[in-house]
Amino acid sequence: MGWQAERDKVVINVGGVRHETYRSTLQTLPGTRLAGLAEPGAAARFDYDPSAGEFFFDRHPAVFAYVLNYYRTGKLHCPADVCGPLFEEELAFWGIDETDVEACCWMNYRQHRDAEEALDSFESPEGPGPPEPAEPKRLCLEEGRPAGWWRRWRPKLWALFEDPYSSRMARYVAFASLFFILISITTFCLETHEAFNRVINKTETVPTANGTGATQVAVEVETEPFLTYVEGTCVVWFTFEFLMRVSFCPDKRDFVKSSLNIIDFVAILPFYLEVGLRGLSSKAAKDVLGFLRVVRFVRILRIFKLTRHFVGLRVLGHTLRASTNEFLLLVIFLALGVLIFATMIYYAERIGADPDDVTGSRHTYFKNIPIGFWWAVVTMTTLGYGDMYPMTWSGMLVGALCALAGVLTIAMPVPVIVNNFGMYYSLAMAKQKLPKKKNKHIPRPPQPGSPGYGPPGVGTPNPAT
Repeated sequence: MGWQAERDKVVINVGGVRHETYRSTLQTLPGTRLAGLAEPGAAARFDYDPSAGEFFFDRHPAVFAYVLNYYRTGKLHCPADVCGPLFEEELAFWGIDETDVEACCWMNYRQHRDAEEALDSFESPEGPGPPEPAEPKRLCLEEGRPAGWWRRWRPKLWALFEDPYSSRMARYVAFASLFFILISITTFCLETHEAFNRVINKTETVPTANGTGATQVAVEVETEPFLTYVEGTCVVWFTFEFLMRVSFCPDKRDFVKSSLNIIDFVAILPFYLEVGLRGLSSKAAKDVLGFLRVVRFVRILRIFKLTRHFVGLRVLGHTLRASTNEFLLLVIFLALGVLIFATMIYYAERIGADPDDVTGSRHTYFKNIPIGFWWAVVTMTTLGYGDMYPMTWSGMLVGALCALAGVLTIAMPVPVIVNNFGMYYSLAMAKQKLPKKKNKHIPRPPQPGSPGYGPPGVGTPNPAT
């Protein structure tokens, strides 16, 4: 019996670490690489050492312990000290499906790869790559015709306005763009100050029914001209930058779909419309001009252009997108709390009220439930403006419960959002500070004849499906 057990044992050497198991254990997952070791003729198909009586694989030994434990217990766990992509590569080599990972380890297994997929834009700049190979010469082209300047200069000019880290000149362009953004935002704020606005009385002739004209004085507020000139200078720079980027972008479709590019266009357009309609005297032109002055607030959207120059702002955008479920959960919790406490405060304020005051207008602010929505939102978010407050002991009790519930409601999803931001920011900073590698070593996948694959001219078992 003992001789039979020894014969059923298999010794596997992975990265210098010996593991022993039974052939029956390896056969629990048919179709995988390890299951092939239990089949007849395995010594000829894999790297087998007859003197040591063991199979050798040049793979990660620590990860293999978890893989072998999966054959023994039927549960695949992910080591906490191993990066998710590394564990994924090992699973692919051994022919194990990644969906077999247990639920307790799934987040640890996926979080690094998900973060890297979302942070592709934070890769450390490698500078301009090697020139692309020229297109095959067509029959209609001359033999000695040199490559066009467009193919040579378009990537350089695109990087000049898009990637501040691509060159020293690109940094100067980024600093100039940042300067004009700050000047434009400052001008936008100063235009609303009364010290920079002048009240002008304009006399207009309005036609009457009898054919004569009546004189009418209109009062208008006009901004100081020098602020308009400063804003015009900024818009000229933004226009030049936008035209250069749209002209030299590698993909026009992706450029148009980008939210930042849409913001650039929307922030520039009202200025030119306002300048073009200012000289017209028709009523329709004045109405449109008045509307454009109202929608000047779109200029503040230029603040989002800073995301091109600051990694932290881009990380914040990724964090908000990655935390959509947490934000949705927070909104649902707040909506439920607002509805519950607005209803409770409405009825609580009527306990002990004057019977003659049927509507409750003389002793409480909460005349109906919709009014209580505002009070519940302010209380649950711990703002407490003080414009509405309960006046009865029962209403004060409801108010105290509402404040406590608001603190707990907001505190639950916030740590998840903070953790997402910390993870994204640390990965982004690591990629930004990663030293450049001109000749990066990329190992080839296992090929027939390699030590981790098997002897020359021998195939490999099919991976599990």
